[in-house]
Amino acid sequence: MFYQKTTLPNGLQVLSEQIPGVRSISLGIWFRVGSRDELPTQQGLSHFMEHMMFKGTPTRSALDISMAFDEMGAELNAFTSKECTCYYVRALDEYLEISVEILADMLQNSEFASEAIETEREVVIEEIARYEDEPSDHVGDIFTKALFPTHQLGRPIIGTRDIVATFGHNDCAQYLKQHYHAGNMVISAAGNVKHEQLLDLAERFFGSLPCGTTNDRGEVHEGPRKFLAFETKDTEQAHLLYGMPGITLNSDDRFASSLMDTALGGPMSSRLFQEVREKRGLAYAVFTATQAFMNAAQFYIYAGTRPGNLAEVISILKSEIALLLDKGLTQEELDRVKEYTVGHMVLSEESTRSHMYRLGIKAVQGLEILSLDEGIQRYRAVTLDDVQRIARQVLTADPTIAVISPLKESELQAILA
Repeated sequence: MFYQKTTLPNGLQVLSEQIPGVRSISLGIWFRVGSRDELPTQQGLSHFMEHMMFKGTPTRSALDISMAFDEMGAELNAFTSKECTCYYVRALDEYLEISVEILADMLQNSEFASEAIETEREVVIEEIARYEDEPSDHVGDIFTKALFPTHQLGRPIIGTRDIVATFGHNDCAQYLKQHYHAGNMVISAAGNVKHEQLLDLAERFFGSLPCGTTNDRGEVHEGPRKFLAFETKDTEQAHLLYGMPGITLNSDDRFASSLMDTALGGPMSSRLFQEVREKRGLAYAVFTATQAFMNAAQFYIYAGTRPGNLAEVISILKSEIALLLDKGLTQEELDRVKEYTVGHMVLSEESTRSHMYRLGIKAVQGLEILSLDEGIQRYRAVTLDDVQRIARQVLTADPTIAVISPLKESELQAILA
């Protein structure tokens, strides 16, 4: 096995991969908690907690934390998704112990001081405003809410102004107690790291954490989704997402789904890029994407085009989907997207962070951890029939459409009719 894994008595998983020839380490501390796990009154709290972990402990101020990593020449950052939260460091190998010690202090002893919470609430509300001013991003939240109208997956990770404005010390302290425990936790590291050293640090700084209950990732039972969701806004372009449920993160079909996705709207040689941009000049950005979760997923096509071109763009999307369903891919296309995918996989392995990320994200999701060669084999084993089967499974579903544009509802309905 290309990595080592140990589970501590309290349930904390520790994974490491030693990479010869490097002097750095990438360290990630992962928690199986994201916006999917929030109650309606907690929308955005997972993301808010990520911010607050950097705001000071009884022994370190926020400035102390920043300066400590700056003095090491290290990178300290974090991110929140719908299903997990990760705090990570990239540093010279000699700073592994102090990195673990500071992160342990942040993640277990953050004060959640009222003054810091008040300041950070304003920061996050500004972040929400900036995000909403980017329609190419914001249309994604509109689409996801339409696709998952009643499930937590349909909510924006960042939350809403009204709910974020209510967060206080007790909200943060209770969320920490409920979700930041060993049963929800993974430590992953890659680079010039010895597993025994990482294990010793994990036991020393996190061994006393209670196990707790691992957050559930059960079946997603969703009610009827919307056909059209829109926001009328004074924009130069109409920002369109056209999609439907996709192939889930825990499905063996995810490899075939990825290749179908890439062939339809991935690189510059993909069908939609050629038809919409290169041949007709109708959009600068047009692409497909799959956002996969445990037991749920969304597949969509994005295009940004002038409002007057929206009807033609939608017509092309429908035609290309119909053509793929009718004729499938050619062997030449499939071979090309396989090599494109494999090439990007190999290039992404050039950093210790990517190795750390692969170990951590799969472990916190409870999924199989494949080596690079095993992943390549899975992609190269996909057949034309596999891709066609996935296309019929995904692309024959009724679409959900999200649009941000100057167009009114009646104009959009007329276009879609």
